[in-house]
Amino acid sequence: MATDTVAPEIKNEDSARGFGFVLTAYLMWGVLPLYMKALGHIPAMEVIAHRILWSIPVAGAVLLALGRMGDVKAALSNPRTVAMASLTATLVTINWGTYVWAIGAGHSLDAALGYFINPLFSIALGSLLLKEKMAPAQIVAIGLAAAAVVILTIKAGTLPWVALTLTFSWGFYGFFRKTLPVGANQGFFLEVLLLCIPATLYIVYLEARGEGHLYRTGLTDTALLLGCGLITALPLMIFANGAKLLKLSTVGIMQYIVPTMVFLIAVFLFKEPFGTTQMIAFSLIWAGLALYSWSMLRRSRTR
Repeated sequence: MATDTVAPEIKNEDSARGFGFVLTAYLMWGVLPLYMKALGHIPAMEVIAHRILWSIPVAGAVLLALGRMGDVKAALSNPRTVAMASLTATLVTINWGTYVWAIGAGHSLDAALGYFINPLFSIALGSLLLKEKMAPAQIVAIGLAAAAVVILTIKAGTLPWVALTLTFSWGFYGFFRKTLPVGANQGFFLEVLLLCIPATLYIVYLEARGEGHLYRTGLTDTALLLGCGLITALPLMIFANGAKLLKLSTVGIMQYIVPTMVFLIAVFLFKEPFGTTQMIAFSLIWAGLALYSWSMLRRSRTR
């Protein structure tokens, strides 16, 4: 006797497990400036090379444990997938490099600003490239963010390039990453795998010239550089698994944990200057994010 098969319903709801995973990842990213500050005496590109190289065994071990290494092999046999992964790998390298340099050079506030602006930039990007319709509150929120950038530019006499580089690189990374036909963990491993050859060659070049920090400058530097794999891959994979168990709106609200922690660390631990101009600019950004969050929650409840 034949029976109809009904696909299981996909539940759009939050779970305590998903909340715990995502919160853990965000807290790890939030304290990342402390780790990067400890590496501040090492050139940013050398740190990035080590982040790439030592992420491979961490990410690879996770994929082997999950039995998903076959997905990566299939992706490597597809030229279009490799080309897209190369693009996203380039964008994430730009983002990492700018972030590491900013923390070491005393521009943590600019880094926080970039990640506060990012959600609003992603909305604008979706509207421009994907023709997604923006709610009126979201349009106002983007206008407030633009006003903040203008104020900072007028005060400094130059664009806040650190914040904008982080915003654009991460925004476009997220946009193109959606088109990569592999899972989050597999995609990350594919990206660092493609980057590992230039990263390894650069590390070997530095060590051969006596300019590297892997083993010539003490055990502390060695441990910190080797640990770059864990602090890079672990939170990303924890987040990828937790985000699947939460509503998109919940993940969207929680993403402010990271720039808020970076902001607090920059002001109260790193003692970076925070004057009237920065207060006005950040207030505009925070107002924009409040509007964005309200609009997102309202639309989520309506659906």
